Amino acid sequence: MARIIAIANQKGGVGKTTTCVNLAASLAATQRQVLLVDMDPQGNATMGCGVNKMELENTVCEALLGEATVADTIVSAPEAGFSVLPGNEDLTLAEVNLLQEIGREMKLKKALAPVADLYDFILIDCPPSINMLTVNALTAADGVLIPMQCEYYALEGLSSLLRTIEQVRESVNQNLEVYGILRTMFDPRINLSNEVSMQLIEYFDRKVFRTVVPRNVRLAEAPSFGLPILLHDRSSRGAIAYLALAGEVLRREDERMAEAV
Repeated sequence: MARIIAIANQKGGVGKTTTCVNLAASLAATQRQVLLVDMDPQGNATMGCGVNKMELENTVCEALLGEATVADTIVSAPEAGFSVLPGNEDLTLAEVNLLQEIGREMKLKKALAPVADLYDFILIDCPPSINMLTVNALTAADGVLIPMQCEYYALEGLSSLLRTIEQVRESVNQNLEVYGILRTMFDPRINLSNEVSMQLIEYFDRKVFRTVVPRNVRLAEAPSFGLPILLHDRSSRGAIAYLALAGEVLRREDERMAEAV
């Protein structure tokens, strides 16, 4: 059964989609079977994998509304070695329609169930807001990976997201947990970044990944080529950081499996 991780933060521009695409590619590079689910109507994760969001017959929208199966909708990231359940602006329509349906928060979980055994990891890229699409992702997920910049407003947004996670846990997904917090776009020369980083470690302890994703030009330009950073510039600091993050994720999974025995 796949380990399902939602990558969420309602604050935009924190490296959420970058993390989803590049963690998927890095896990795939370790021979794991990975599915990336693009739940953001902007479709940036889809495009960042090299899939044209404008030329899709079906998307996750149709899967959510029961008009197509996930198995029929999945496409391959052309060069990255993982699968994609693509998304585009049609997801806005899906959200509106879901609001009128019974059991609306369970639609993604049910849609993914038939294919979950085919993958080691399913990564869900959430929209930069707390809406029905995000709630569907949190309901389907085992854990939430939270990318965040080390700045003052990021802490404020984090507390709001944690409240949402708690509400979802209490209502529809009692197993949901904070999987980890990833510091992104990190610049150690900025005092505030270091102060916020220390506060995160003090409060969340081992939930904070040791990996820190730096500000990196090559990482920022990779989406314009439709490539994960591993394929765009494997020697860049961004690529090295996401390979390290994949290593941490795999170690956490090994520890979890050992505790379960």
